[in-house]
Amino acid sequence: MSDITITRKNYEMLKLKNQLCFPLYAAAKDVVAKYTPFLDEIGLTYTQYIAMMVLWEQGEVGVSELGGYLYLDSNTLTPLLKRLEAKGLVRRERAADGDERAVRITLTQAGAQLREQAAEIPAKIGACLPLAKEEAETLYWLLYKLLGN
Repeated sequence: MSDITITRKNYEMLKLKNQLCFPLYAAAKDVVAKYTPFLDEIGLTYTQYIAMMVLWEQGEVGVSELGGYLYLDSNTLTPLLKRLEAKGLVRRERAADGDERAVRITLTQAGAQLREQAAEIPAKIGACLPLAKEEAETLYWLLYKLLGN
């Protein structure tokens, strides 16, 4: 027999319905899936879309800076950025200071123009969610609190 005593309370905490992580995971999958038809219209995946949103806002960013915004590492970003570059939406360039490790990402004209096509997506997603405006705002702040921002 084990020295560890397992109580009924321990078992209760192992139920899926008692986990905070599960509804976060499932809700995130559901919300991202709602984006798919709208993003298909503009030829982007969800991860490409959020990368483009950073670029539309910032204009130019380093790969590590982009990773910081998106909570992604460079191993995930590199193939994503190569695909965006192949689509003609971004340019990847070595930093002007000669640092071989520092790659800057800039929008192309086509990438900047895509912003117009994407402009209605947030409102379309908002209409798909079963949340009142106040509930959505509360959820937004709570999620960023979890992220430590």
